[in-house]
Amino acid sequence: MAALAYTGGKREINYYFSVRSAKVLALGAVLLLTACHAASRRYRGADTCEYLLSSGRFLGEKVWQPHSCMMHKYKNSEAKNCLVDKHVVFIGDSRIRQLFYAFIKLINPQVKEEGNKHGNIPFEDKSASIKVDFLWYPEVNGSMRQRIKSWTESSVAKPHIIVAGAATWSIKIHNGSNEALAQYKINITSVAPLLEKLAKTSDVYWVLQDPVYEDMLSESRKMITNEKIDAYNEAAVRILNSSSRNSKAKVKVFSVSKLIAQETIMKSTDGLHLPESSRDTNAMILMNVYCNKIMKPIDGSCCQPQPPLTLIQKLAFCFFTLSIIGYLIISLIHRNNYRKSKSCTDLESGEEKKPAISTPNVSTLEILLHSFCKLGLIMTYFYLCDRANLFMKENKFYTHSSFFIPIVYILVLGVFYTENTKETKVLNREQTDEWKGWMQLVILIYHISGASTFLPVYMHIRVLVAAYLFQTGYGHFSYFWIKGDFGVYRVCQVLFRLNFLVVVLCIVMDRPYQFYYFVPLVTVWFMIIYATLAIWPQIVQKKANGNCLWHFGLLLKLICLLTCIYFLSYSQGAFEKIFSFWPLSMCFELNGNVYEWWFRWKLDRYVVFHGMLFAFIYLALQKRQMISEGKGDPLFSNRVSNVLLFISVLSFLAYSIWASSCKNKTECNELHPSVSVVQILAFILIRNIPGYVRSVYSSFFAWFGKISLELFICQYHIWLAADTKGILVLIPGYPMFNVLVSTFIFVCVAHEISQITNDLAQIVVPKDNSTLLKRLLCVAGFFSGLHLFSAMQDQSRH
Repeated sequence: MAALAYTGGKREINYYFSVRSAKVLALGAVLLLTACHAASRRYRGADTCEYLLSSGRFLGEKVWQPHSCMMHKYKNSEAKNCLVDKHVVFIGDSRIRQLFYAFIKLINPQVKEEGNKHGNIPFEDKSASIKVDFLWYPEVNGSMRQRIKSWTESSVAKPHIIVAGAATWSIKIHNGSNEALAQYKINITSVAPLLEKLAKTSDVYWVLQDPVYEDMLSESRKMITNEKIDAYNEAAVRILNSSSRNSKAKVKVFSVSKLIAQETIMKSTDGLHLPESSRDTNAMILMNVYCNKIMKPIDGSCCQPQPPLTLIQKLAFCFFTLSIIGYLIISLIHRNNYRKSKSCTDLESGEEKKPAISTPNVSTLEILLHSFCKLGLIMTYFYLCDRANLFMKENKFYTHSSFFIPIVYILVLGVFYTENTKETKVLNREQTDEWKGWMQLVILIYHISGASTFLPVYMHIRVLVAAYLFQTGYGHFSYFWIKGDFGVYRVCQVLFRLNFLVVVLCIVMDRPYQFYYFVPLVTVWFMIIYATLAIWPQIVQKKANGNCLWHFGLLLKLICLLTCIYFLSYSQGAFEKIFSFWPLSMCFELNGNVYEWWFRWKLDRYVVFHGMLFAFIYLALQKRQMISEGKGDPLFSNRVSNVLLFISVLSFLAYSIWASSCKNKTECNELHPSVSVVQILAFILIRNIPGYVRSVYSSFFAWFGKISLELFICQYHIWLAADTKGILVLIPGYPMFNVLVSTFIFVCVAHEISQITNDLAQIVVPKDNSTLLKRLLCVAGFFSGLHLFSAMQDQSRH
């Protein structure tokens, strides 16, 4: 009964919820969310600086998350580059002094808080010509007004950034009287026009007063209550910018510090001043407000304007638009012809004549345009998610629960969809799809949870990436060894399926090829495998069966490959010279050099070779019938199987213990290329030695495995955000619901792109050699034109 209920449940789910209906639902969700976000931007404003200065929440204890955008964590070098030749002034009371110190520590962490607390404090970084001054004006009065007025005079050099704020001294000195509040309103009214005038040429910020922790205040400060502070803040907000409501030049009200203080003031040492972590957060917000538009950090989406469309992006937009128009025209023509020829009744026989079948050329053109039409709409969604300032973005924040709980969920789902395999060979197609699927889901959870900060998880994920490359070596070696097919068609098919989506994204998202590092990695290793086996003498299984010496010839080839890998891994100069030659440099350079490519290649340099060697040994054993692959049969004899299974489990656990005890990422990365194969081989043996385990697979994981490449690439822009640095927010305020909706849309898009790639591969890469040669010439022309436009684009930027 339980088995019947289990099978019936799966059938019912599949009956009511097909892939097609899921995609329709995803399309509706995208249109609805786009309309909602566009309306929100129109009525609430699209300025993320306002959100950064006024709203947000804490992720954990110390990580501040602004509303709707991402905040970059500036390093000292970045802060200096942003503020070079700049003059920054902090004017106000002791709270502003604390903000001043937190700010200059972003420039020079060695600065100590010393000197006269109730006096002016200068700071200068001569290497970058940066001046930052603190001016002691604890009250908004005539003295402060006079100092601010001096900056408005034309003969005086104006500060580039002015940060002002004061109120608690006025409350304290006048014992919280209403007369002091009235005088504060008069004084700030006289200062406001001067600040608004300065705002036309400088960045001016007014810091609202933070709440206090009244229970901790000393007797001399008991009159400083949160009620009084709110009254002073309300007066400042109402008066500032009152004369320039419609002007773009405004005094920016720094109110976010109030929200931060509400969460952290309990940790204050005196109830009045913020703890150090909160002051650092305020200083980082201030740095983001001013520097993001200058430095344009990828993970700092707050205060960044939408990047202008490049020439290549404009051309891509025109191409997809023409494809959509062309498809609509052809569809209308076909529909019109179909109506004309439909149901023509034969007067003699009384039978209906079927309409004429469309010619193959028209059908091919329609498929081509239909594919580009769908791709154009999908690329529009990509652009809106990660280039336009339409949807929100947030920083990642890692917790153990955010990584391990989703892992448990997908494991349960994977077990629920367990089915029998069609064949019981080692690493059969269903099993490898399952393997790719669960690995890809774990990697996705790893990326969205920000688990790279937790070293044991990072090291295990490195093994999963290595396992993908192991499968690359295993799969392509097996194909060439068994089939002996070294034709151009096979090579072009593989290269097209691997690279089509990435090439389109490079154009639409204005990113270099190496940015999507995994595809270049797999592509290069495929070409290395092909070259190793295709170069004379071509040794395949059929030839080797006739003469065992050919096996030694193949092993000699593999030894030569291993030698080359070893040489390049320890000769960075030689590696960089090879990939710095044009046109390879166009594909493998990132930020002007090939170091990133060198790092990625070196990290898993041996695992493809291990995959090829495993395939060779396995196929040799299979050919000599030294293993049993019958349904339910153990792979070897019972004694050998038990011993190997025991060793595999120990090896698997030993690697996990080693990875969990890692203390230094650099040192562990050095060992990883040599030891990652231990856990990979252990997993393969555990998965395949028991006959029952080899005879079943998870169709849930296998489904995801078939689109694993598309999932890996699409996550960059429509699941994560800011080129994987953050998280896409479609539904703000509901993190769990947002992840569910964005994941649903993301998976549907990845599946559709997989189908589009398969459809286009049949058209773009034909089996006929003469036609294929013409297509290759067209591809060469396309990339030549792309290179030309890219050169023009780079020249216009510089």
